[in-house]
Amino acid sequence: MAIFFRPRSLDSLAGYDLHAFVSDLGAGVTVAIIALPLAMAFAIASGVRPEQGLFTAIVAGFLIAALGGSRVQIGGPTGAFVVLVGGVAATYGLENLLICTMMAGAILLLLGMARAGSLINYIPYPVTTGFTTGIAVLIISTQIKDFFGLQAQNVPAEFFGKLLVLSRNLDTAQWPTLILSAVSLALIVLWPKRWGRYAPAPVVALLLGTAAVLIFHLHVETIGSRFGGIPRGLPVFHAPHANWLLIEKLIRPAITIALLAAIESLLSAVVADGMINDRHDSNQELMAQGIANMVAPFFGGIPATGAIVRTSTNIRSGGRTPVAGMVHALGLLLIMLAAAPLAKFVPLATLAAILMFVAYNMGEWDDLIQLRRLPKSDAAVLVTVFVLTVVMDLTVAVELGMLLAALLFIKRISDNTAITLVTEGTETEGDQHSLRGKDVPAEVLVFQVSGAFLFGAAEKLEEFIRDVDNRPKVVILRFRKIIAMDATGVQALARLHQHLRKHRKWLVLAGVLAQPLEVMTKSGFLEQLGEQNLCADIDTALARANFILANSTRKMAAFAG
Repeated sequence: MAIFFRPRSLDSLAGYDLHAFVSDLGAGVTVAIIALPLAMAFAIASGVRPEQGLFTAIVAGFLIAALGGSRVQIGGPTGAFVVLVGGVAATYGLENLLICTMMAGAILLLLGMARAGSLINYIPYPVTTGFTTGIAVLIISTQIKDFFGLQAQNVPAEFFGKLLVLSRNLDTAQWPTLILSAVSLALIVLWPKRWGRYAPAPVVALLLGTAAVLIFHLHVETIGSRFGGIPRGLPVFHAPHANWLLIEKLIRPAITIALLAAIESLLSAVVADGMINDRHDSNQELMAQGIANMVAPFFGGIPATGAIVRTSTNIRSGGRTPVAGMVHALGLLLIMLAAAPLAKFVPLATLAAILMFVAYNMGEWDDLIQLRRLPKSDAAVLVTVFVLTVVMDLTVAVELGMLLAALLFIKRISDNTAITLVTEGTETEGDQHSLRGKDVPAEVLVFQVSGAFLFGAAEKLEEFIRDVDNRPKVVILRFRKIIAMDATGVQALARLHQHLRKHRKWLVLAGVLAQPLEVMTKSGFLEQLGEQNLCADIDTALARANFILANSTRKMAAFAG
């Protein structure tokens, strides 16, 4: 019997030794240092306090590493949630954001328990590319104010309204802030990659920016001036107060958070698999993500998922077991305990530069710029999701993007489904299913059905029905190239059968494969058709057609006599 809940940490720690621990310790500390500015920056961009990003990275990061289905996954707040979390917090308040996060966690846990991890792979690439690039644009737009030090008040959340207000306040830009932002961004972009393993660019920018504020007494906005600093350590375990009147309104954003968390965490796990030649357990990973997002809000945490950049850094730094992820979380906690008083000097300009850099690297700009490389349907989905993400709402963008992708997929399936007349002259088969050399009576027509016989293709059969009114006595559908059929397809087939019977004609099927046969049997269509009209191959089907014609002739002769 398969084990229902088995974290990879149980397998990874078998034979664990001091050498492995030293490697994981170094990797965990490295990732903790990188996660420090990112966690605070993502929290501030999401409209919550900076320490809430740290609480998330500590609590959720520890649980994702300890309970997950990947050996090297690093969890915490990520850019994918910034816009959505900010919208929920602004609309429903912090307490309801925490409730929404817990609801998303419950959805993730249920997805994992239902063994639905592999279903995430079926989300179309244009949908993920569209909303990821849209999120990147929105993150950049949220950082313009802090990057330039604008004194704009009451900046709306709506994209074009925000740009309008910010553009009207460009004359309020603070030169010290702008210079610090520009230098921080240039440092991050130009920092040599070979040094990044030992001194990550975001961390260097954070340390130098903070040092500049302390040494030169720069008049720039800091965590201390806006938030009053951060606490030393985790808050007391606290259950968020649920407003039951708003629960129904939180369902849609909770589903979107769960979907984004599932996509990003499993994508991160796949990337990690390729780097360490491993294979993660997607269902276990979803359950761990669910538990982490259900527990973190009790400590003020916001949505968390697997972070691709931090996971990759963990691997490059020598992390090979979940211990590295747990060390990363504990390392962040120790940094909070030791260095919290210094956090009040961290300039928001440097955090804005870090987020702009992260957002730029999130976007799939090449696909957006060179849309002509993509099929027209994929390009339409990508642009639609991108525009809706930026202009309207991420939840709406994902929903409509998935709907549009599904409709276009159905159209593709329908376009590739064909019903063609088969004769000796048009025969393409070269085996025992071929009509070549076989005697086909004049009152029998053989048709080849190919493709997937799903609800999008049912219209093809409806057209076929209208064309067979006054032609053959027996219609043989060669079904051996139909690999899939759904309920709508079998209903269309049933209507064809009824139509032919109404005109005293017969339907015979040849070479039906396992999946269509199962659908026909369960729906009751096979009983209507009669098992004698379900034939294994074309020879049997022609024999059945000759039998039908012979019986029909004898009945007519008897009636005439």
